[in-house]
Amino acid sequence: MDYLPIFISIKNRLCLVVGGGEVAHRKASVLLDAGAAIKAVAPEFSAAFTGLPRVECITGRFQPNYLDGAALVIAATDDSAVNLEVSREARTRNIPVNVVDKPDLCTFIMPSILDRSPLIVAFSSGGASPVLARMLRGKLETMIPHSYGRLATFCARFRATVKERVSKPAQRRKFWENLLEGGIAEKVLAGDEKGAEILLRNQLESNNAEEQDGEVYLVGAGPGDPDLLTFRALRLMQKADVVVYDNLVSKPIVEMTRRDATRIFVGKKRADHTMPQEEINELLVRLAKEGKRVVRLKGGDPFIFGRGGEEIETLAEHGIPFQVVPGITAASGVSAYAGIPLTHRDHAQSCIFVTGHLKDGSMNLDWNALARPRQTIVIYMGLHGLETVCAKLVEHGMPENTPTAIVQQGTTQNQRVITGTLATLPGIAQVEKLQAPTLIIVGGVVTLREKLSWFYPEKHVMPSEKR
Repeated sequence: MDYLPIFISIKNRLCLVVGGGEVAHRKASVLLDAGAAIKAVAPEFSAAFTGLPRVECITGRFQPNYLDGAALVIAATDDSAVNLEVSREARTRNIPVNVVDKPDLCTFIMPSILDRSPLIVAFSSGGASPVLARMLRGKLETMIPHSYGRLATFCARFRATVKERVSKPAQRRKFWENLLEGGIAEKVLAGDEKGAEILLRNQLESNNAEEQDGEVYLVGAGPGDPDLLTFRALRLMQKADVVVYDNLVSKPIVEMTRRDATRIFVGKKRADHTMPQEEINELLVRLAKEGKRVVRLKGGDPFIFGRGGEEIETLAEHGIPFQVVPGITAASGVSAYAGIPLTHRDHAQSCIFVTGHLKDGSMNLDWNALARPRQTIVIYMGLHGLETVCAKLVEHGMPENTPTAIVQQGTTQNQRVITGTLATLPGIAQVEKLQAPTLIIVGGVVTLREKLSWFYPEKHVMPSEKR
């Protein structure tokens, strides 16, 4: 280990910054975030630098006496002689010194920082590759949401109380592990600190500090590409004890759930449900009552043609705690990957989402409302009734040559985009032998695909796209 990683308090302490440019400004900003009082010296300062609060700017060259009383010093100049002098004088006075991009002149390294105060993560490559350190910081950004700072503060409030109620260190450690992986932490992360406090106090007063309540997380898995998952969805997926998923959730997304979690497939293709919806609702209730943390993964967004409302209605009736995590719905995700904007000032000023079949299997839609001009229609689950959809739209006033597209397995490497018109698309789709899941897009915006297409899956480049 080339450096000892430590955290030092510089709150209200004097720190010296030598330099007045962009890099010096960036370093001074970090020191200010940590509560330091700053003295800066440089022949000239950028406008942004002089606007910083709690900074005394001295115009001129570095003098050794500027180090008097300093807790640490940072040199960020393009003058190697000045940088060397600052390092030498600081070392003589045993003042920690950092010279930007000069590890051999430093007694400490400025790490890459992930700030979730009071939780702080800092790491460094020891000057070997600052860019790599920044890249790793970016990866951690996705794993440690901003709300973890709120969780750390919440835990600090109750450390003494928990220590008083749970006296044995081993039991106390388990209590905190359960809290940080359970419903109490989830309430804090969701912003419900009052509810979290009630649960924590009830758990302590019940003399069963190890007990965990079950909870259900209704998570939108997006249209297929794992990169389109939200941070919150990924976090809950990686902590669930049980994962309940259906046919519209892609395999790569299921594989991102916790490895040791129980996975339950509940099917749900058209007219072919491995488990009926009512049984799925009951399953979620039973698992939660067993104390399990359950992720219910649903393709797209759970509240847009996903029957998520029905599932949480049942949970609410049984008093089961739940959360809903929105996902990127197929309409926005698939259209984006197909290069078809849903609105465009030259083609469509409104957009409407409809489902291709109703609860009773019929297609009794408001065709007059759908057939309005300068509007984009997005039809979910419409493959089976594609011929009827196109015919009805024409019957209610839409021109036969209205541009139309159908996208199969959008946003994935299996994506296929077939374009045509209301008159031709049903025949083209039959020839191409399309299979669900698909999304149908109707309107002038479809003509933009050839110009705006950007996503080229490796597996499918269809000749029919040029029709």
